[in-house]
Formats: sequence, C-alpha cells, structure tokens
Amino acid sequence: MRSMFHGPFSATKPVKLAFICGILFVMATLSVRATGDSVSKIAEDPLCAQALDWLGKNTDWVTAQQIRLTEIPASENNETARGQYLKQLLEANGLTVHVDDTGDVIGERPGSDPSGVILVAAHLDTVFPPGTDVHVKRAGTRLTAPGISDNGAGLAAIAGVSRALAESRIRTVKTIVFAGDVGEEGEGNLRGIRALVEHYGSRLAAVIAVDGPSTEHITTQGIASRRFEITVTGPGGHSWSDFGAPNPITALSRAIVRFSAIRIPDNPRSSFNFGVIDGGTSVNSIPAKASVKVDLRSEDSAQLNRMETALREAIQTGVRDEMAASRTFASENSLQVTFRSLGMRPAGALPENSPLLHTIRDVDRYLGNRSRLERSSTDANVPLSLGIPAIALGGGGRGGGSHTLGEWYDPSGRELGLKRLFLTVVALAGIQP
Repeated sequence: MRSMFHGPFSATKPVKLAFICGILFVMATLSVRATGDSVSKIAEDPLCAQALDWLGKNTDWVTAQQIRLTEIPASENNETARGQYLKQLLEANGLTVHVDDTGDVIGERPGSDPSGVILVAAHLDTVFPPGTDVHVKRAGTRLTAPGISDNGAGLAAIAGVSRALAESRIRTVKTIVFAGDVGEEGEGNLRGIRALVEHYGSRLAAVIAVDGPSTEHITTQGIASRRFEITVTGPGGHSWSDFGAPNPITALSRAIVRFSAIRIPDNPRSSFNFGVIDGGTSVNSIPAKASVKVDLRSEDSAQLNRMETALREAIQTGVRDEMAASRTFASENSLQVTFRSLGMRPAGALPENSPLLHTIRDVDRYLGNRSRLERSSTDANVPLSLGIPAIALGGGGRGGGSHTLGEWYDPSGRELGLKRLFLTVVALAGIQP
C-alpha cells in the first residue's frame, strides 16, 4: 500500500529531522562542556591554582587596600593623590606603570602577543565634593564611608587580581592592562576611559570595567545619558522695593515642576534627575542668576532626544510664565536662558553571541555564581559604542547607599568576585605555554 505521506513531507523526513536535531543538541552540549572544561583547565593550571589560592587567603589585604584608597579624597578633577597610591600598588605588583596626560594610572603586564590587549579599568573618582569626610568607620564586618563601594571596591579588586598574577608568575598571550581612570563620575564625561580606548585602539580585544562590588550582574548594555547646566539670568533687585521683578529661581522652579509632570516611559527605561540648584546671594535679594544641573538617561536614543526637547520646552515655558507674572515689563527686566552641555555618554550593547559574554558566563558556571544581564552607565559605555567587546563587573562583597554619605561595604564573600574577575581576565588573555 502506498503511503499517505509522500513528497517533501514523507514519513522519513520527520525521522531524519529528529536525528539531525539530536546530533545538533549533542554537539551544542559538547560545546558547552568543552568551554566549561577550558575554564576548569585554567583553574587547575598549577600557576592559576596558586593565584586563586592567594586570592582566597588574602582578602584581608585587599580590604586593607580598599580602606586606604577610600580614605584618600578623590573628588571630581582631584584624583591625583589616590592615583599615586594606586600607582605604587601596581608597581609593587610588577607592572610597568605610568600616568597619562588625562590622569589615568596605567599598569601594563606584557603578553607574548603585543597586538592584543585586555583592559581592566576601575574609576578613581567619586561624586563627593572636596572636604567630605571619607574616614572609614567599622561596625562588625560593615565598613562605612563615602565612596567605599563606588569605587573603592573596584580599585581594590584590580589591586588584588594584579597581585595574584604577580604572586603566581602566570604568563599570558595577550597583554593585560590594569588602569585607574579619571572622570567617570559627575561631569567627567568618561574622559579617562575615552583616552584609554583611543590610546590602545585596535589592540583592544576586550574591556572590563570594574565598578562596585556586586557579583550578581553582568552589565552588557550602556545607557545613553546627557547632562546639562541650565542658567537663567535677570535684573535682580531688592526683595521689597523691587518686588514683582522676574525671579530666575522662580522661573526654574516653574520649569522643573512642569518637566517633572511629564510621563517618563518604563519601556524603554528612562530617567531624569535635577541634581544641583544654585543661585542668589541673600534671603532678601531677588537673584540675578540661578542655575540647575540635570541628568537625562534612557535605553533608547530617540527617547533621550524627546526628553531633551521636552526639557528645553519646559524651561522656556517656565521663563515665559515667570515673565507673565512679573509686575515689570521693561525689556531690561527680561530673563535670559543658556544651556551648557556637561557631557554626553554614548549608548552601546554587547551582542548575545559575544565570546566575552560566553567567557564570563562560563566562569560563573564554574564558580556556581548566578548572575543576570544588566543595563547601566559605566566606563563600558565608551568601548561598547565603538563596537569593542566590553562589560562591567563588580569586584566582590556587598555594598549599598551608593552616592550617599552613608555608603557602606561588607567584604564578606569578596573572594568570589576576585576569583571571578581573575578567571575571566586569564581566560580572555590566554595562558602562555
């Protein structure tokens, strides 16, 4: 009897398809196992095992360096002293260290192939102004100080991993560069990492930004941001005799309230923040000038454009409303607005099939660490925007209260983050036979 199933949908086709799918599944499984085995082999290499053992036994040394680094103030544009201490640490770890014109501290560990570079960077600066008390306070295992996690944890991690490499004398194929970079926070506009990426250029095989302590995430997408200082100027005057003159602070207040009422979408995730307001000379003087600093962020560049447009419209409307409410209409009493860009952070994303992402996931599987993919604004933004493989990782331990005076860090379990960073860097750089 002739089969009902003939032609392209014959009974043998599903069998063949199932057979092929089975082969592909086995190949994929073997591929994953092979990759996992490569991480295992790296960890079992005698010199790597020695380095991992050093990291496990010397977390107190790493924490001590973190405290020392944190207690050296490093406000915006004032990272030199902290950078000098990091330079001493990296030199003691056998690296060739120099400070570039931007202020980045760069320690190189040459590989056998100078054409490939793995850049591991942690930012030196904090968001806190000069004069902030950065003395570290202890309460049990918890350490509290401004900047202790962001980015004391990252700086300590690169000091620890570079020391482990020195202790074990591992030689790698690619050159490993450990850098403390400037200008990541505030109005720095990522100038430090921009200089590093420009310097190493096409030699960069991968970039790892070490930022904060968390081992629960892998930042693979850079959030675009724009920062502005908006200034409104007017005639000023006496609070009594010149009452009714347009007030720059009031104009900005009207604008802030108007913009804050705009619905910001959850998808794409976006945000705004009015972070600093300045203006006026005394309580009984109408200010002649007032300014506000604003941070806009979004996962989508088009949405960021819409937010900027809405911000500019809100400012102009706030100024018009203040002028309309004024009791004086002379042209010399008008308000003027200026916008000044404080920085633009580019967006970028690491492809899901990137070898860099596969490597860190394999390392996480080996260590039994569960992590998720995240989006954020870090030093990784710059290389990602240029198509250079990059991620941001935490240095280990736990932290909270970032960008506040109550910022804290707990080093419990930090060896996981150190070993995670170490294995990822060595896997990417390759062990020299």
